[in-house]
Order: sequence, then structure tokens, then C-alpha cells
Amino acid sequence: MAGSKFRADRGLTTRMVMTMSLLALVYAAFIAGLILAGLNVWLVVLIVVGFALFSYFASDKIAMFSMGAKEVSPEQAPELHAMIDRLCAMADMPKPRVGIADTDVPNAFATGHSQKSAVVCVTTGLMRRLEGPELEAVLAHELSHVAHRDVMVMTIAGFLGIVAGFLTQAGLRFAMFTGGARSNNGGPAPAVVALLVVLVSAVAWALSFLLTRALSRYRELSADRAAAYLTGRPSTLGSALTKITGDMARIPTRDLRQVEPFNAFFFAPAFSRRGFSLGQLIATHPPVQQRLAQLSDISRQLGRGA
Repeated sequence: MAGSKFRADRGLTTRMVMTMSLLALVYAAFIAGLILAGLNVWLVVLIVVGFALFSYFASDKIAMFSMGAKEVSPEQAPELHAMIDRLCAMADMPKPRVGIADTDVPNAFATGHSQKSAVVCVTTGLMRRLEGPELEAVLAHELSHVAHRDVMVMTIAGFLGIVAGFLTQAGLRFAMFTGGARSNNGGPAPAVVALLVVLVSAVAWALSFLLTRALSRYRELSADRAAAYLTGRPSTLGSALTKITGDMARIPTRDLRQVEPFNAFFFAPAFSRRGFSLGQLIATHPPVQQRLAQLSDISRQLGRGA
């Protein structure tokens, strides 16, 4: 966030650093566990590095393609570009690319592994529902993610879960395929090695999943806070959040399920009707009430400073 005028939040930053530190320990334990289970160390490094590089460099393209989003020029979306130009000038940050996804699901997301590759995308459903100041507040939230390099952080944090999930499935299939085959060199049977890899991977996946979800909730609170201070209108961001959350209940379940994989990127989670039963422990976003309470506190602080 060097050079940006988005206000830092030391409390949330501390929690994010602690979460990333725990993830780093899980990473190290995961690799050590795979080696101890008998997996070739170079194969482990190749898999981890390969998935990391793919996730890091292709995140923006994957997200845009999967959402059916297209980059738009200032001529194609003049009002949207004007809002982002104004916010970037206020935040003293480079302007990201701008995209629009043609879907009625009211939401917005930021993606890209760096500020040069960053894209801020809004849906047509969001633009139809929000007033100008509300849309600007949501865009400030997404620009905060870009300024904080949240997409890069979440990509790095999440790739361990991808690797662990892949190895869990591959290990189970390998164990079923080899069955009772014995080792040629007197070591443990291939099926035993595969099951040990599955066990290590499953534990690593579960821990990384919980830590990544906690990190996601912290970054959403931090982006809300930064956007509220930048625009000076916390209530407008709260109004947009309330409106989007309420309108989600009127979106067809089929449409919500299609975009649920991108909940961690969205301004507000696109839960299907069955999704509201999920526990807070595995949620990508903090509860709406918590976000609104934080915005109310900021409103009071700004009121006292006026």
C-alpha cells in the first residue's frame, strides 16, 4: 500500500500478519510431512511451486473468464471510469483496469496479482440497483483491496489448500489403484505411502482452509474501514451493503450457486438459500451486522472530528 492514502488499520493488520504467520507454519509442516511420508522432495517442490506460479499469474484471467466479465474502456462506461478516476486521485494510487460482468447478481470484485494487472469489476445488477454515491463507496472498497494487495495475499494464502486438495484426491486414487502391492525395496507399500500423503494433505487442507477464511474476513473489515475513511461517508457504504445483502434473497438460487466460488472476491457473499446455515467459522465475510457496526463507529468518529 506504499504511496496510497487509504488509512491503515493496525489492529486488523496485526491479525492478518498473525494469520499469515500461522499459514507459513502450516506450509512448512505440510512439506515436511509429505517428505516424511516418503514423497520425493523434488516432486513436492515442483508441485507446490507450479501451483503457486499458476495461481499467482493467472488469477485475474481466471476470475474474469469465469464471471463472463469484459474489460471496458472510458468510452464504453464513462460514468464508471469517472468514479474510479476520482477515487484513485483521492487515494493517490494507479488506476486499475475496469471490467463489467453481465449478471443480475449485485456485486463487485477486484482481482489481479499486482497493481499493474489489477482489475476492478462490477456487475450490471449492481449498477442497476445502487445510487451513484453508493456505487462509489463500493468501488472505494474494491480499490482498497488493490491498494492493500489483498488479491496477491489471498492467492498466496489459498494455493496451499489447492495443492493439499489435489494431493488428497490423487493419493486416494493411487491407494485404490495399487491395492495390496508391495514395495520393491523393502520399504512401506505404495498404498501405505499414498494414505500417509492423504492424511498429511487432509490435515493441511483443513488448517489452511480455516486460516484463509479468517484472513478473508479480516481483509473485508479492513477494506470497509479504508473505504469509509477515504470517501468520508461510512453510512453510504453501509447503505450499499444493506441493499446488496437484501437483494440477494431475490436472486434465483441457480444464479447464486454459479457465482458462489467467487465469494472470497466479492464485496458481499452471494450465498444460495442453503448457504445461510454455514457457520461463521468457514465464512468468507464477517457478518453484515459486524460490518455495519464498524461503519457506525466510524461515522461517530468522523462526526466528533467535524
